[in-house]
Amino acid sequence: MLIRKNAGDFWFETMNYLFLMLLGVITLYPFVNLLAISLNDSVDAIKGGIYVFPRVFSLNNYKIIFQNHELYSAAILSVIRTLVGTFLSLICTMMLAYTLSRREFLLRKLFNIIIIFSLYVNGGLIPFYVLIKNLHMNNTFWVYIIPGLIGAFNVIIIRSYFEQLPEGLMESARIDGANDFSILFRVIIPISMPVIATITLFVAVGHWNSWFDNYLYNSKQSLSVLQYELMKILTESTQQISASASASGKVDEEMLKVTTPQSIRASMTIIVTIPILLVYPFMQRYFIKGIMVGAMKE
Repeated sequence: MLIRKNAGDFWFETMNYLFLMLLGVITLYPFVNLLAISLNDSVDAIKGGIYVFPRVFSLNNYKIIFQNHELYSAAILSVIRTLVGTFLSLICTMMLAYTLSRREFLLRKLFNIIIIFSLYVNGGLIPFYVLIKNLHMNNTFWVYIIPGLIGAFNVIIIRSYFEQLPEGLMESARIDGANDFSILFRVIIPISMPVIATITLFVAVGHWNSWFDNYLYNSKQSLSVLQYELMKILTESTQQISASASASGKVDEEMLKVTTPQSIRASMTIIVTIPILLVYPFMQRYFIKGIMVGAMKE
């Protein structure tokens, strides 16, 4: 049946669509602007006035970045870190969240308080660095994985999702002889894909974008990740231009013809964002549902 819409409904839908279109433009514009700057000649980009399209098209910024041969091995290590870190973090987080969601667990309230408390209080950077050093994890690959293996926020989200699942599912599985591991991996996880996909995206993006732990704990070039190498390229470019300006009183034009920090920064942002953009559409249908249902009881 056709539903007749009055003038109020028509204007409401019209304004709603216009608002969503405006919100979409505001959200996408910074990324499009960075893409235009990264594809523009670096000297011309200093003049400003670049918004959506490059004024003087050039791939020189990307050529300079990819001329660094250490970037390729760092990119491979970043991919390995993201895959290994995300997988292990999900397994440990789901096991802890499942334990805390069970009402028969005697220390459930105590551990929930400890986890929530850890969201607000931490030991600080120096004690954490001393801990990593005493555990002999510096200059190892596992310093990227183990310290952030379990996140308190992720545990709360998954635990809340598990708590709202029908208790009859677990009871029927126990009657059939399943233990807790079987219940978690064969019953709970298959029906919890929305929240699992949501936390997977959170953890994967965190690992992919991380570079500060590389700066603090790893001095080996073989353990350098992609974002840290890109940060070094940006730092070196900025230092070279600053040194040139300090020595001669003005910026060397020949150096600016190669690249500028602004152009390098825009190109780096595009490079590290594209892999996430490629993954996100496959998880989008789970993302909103997972975060809303997981937070329902909080």
